[in-house]
Amino acid sequence: MAAIAAILFSTPEFSISKAFLDKIEQEYGVFAKRRAYALVQMMNEARDLDDMGKMEMVNDFFNQTPYASDQETWGISDYWATRYEFIGKDKADCEDYVIAKYFTLKDLGVPTSKLFMTYAKSLKYKSAHMVLTYYATPKSVPLVLDNYNYKILPASQRDDLVPIYSFSGDELFNAKQAQIGKIVPAATRQTRPWDELVITRQKDDK
Repeated sequence: MAAIAAILFSTPEFSISKAFLDKIEQEYGVFAKRRAYALVQMMNEARDLDDMGKMEMVNDFFNQTPYASDQETWGISDYWATRYEFIGKDKADCEDYVIAKYFTLKDLGVPTSKLFMTYAKSLKYKSAHMVLTYYATPKSVPLVLDNYNYKILPASQRDDLVPIYSFSGDELFNAKQAQIGKIVPAATRQTRPWDELVITRQKDDK
């Protein structure tokens, strides 16, 4: 009886179908399949943590992926990859890290009302940059999840970043015609299934 209970309590809340894993392997190779499986494992380890714990695990997971420009990865100057493409290619630019972290934290139950995609200027690299920011309350100093600096720090401690503007994921995907700088070319592709790495939730059978 105890053994049965242990099995029931260890049922994973997140899973990915074998068919989808096989699709990833066919398109991107066996290592991409392993990365997708590792993502689901990480999510199951993080699922019962508080917001900060979830953010640390998600930030660490995706920051293991090497940085590469869109030109290098996709052959064009601006391409916003889905999480599926991120896992498949195993290389990304700043927007791709933000999108992957955003959707994974959303899956883990972090309220999207607290998550914002923030454009900034990187003083260190003298270039435009994007980070994911988390507001514990609307008036809180946001925490910054970044692929340049792996530590999650308050924005007040990120003197290397000059914020330009922020927007929520929902605003991005609903504002296809919003003429807001670099959002426009990416937003025109929002008919794509952005969350196409299909990770399903299972209720623990307790």
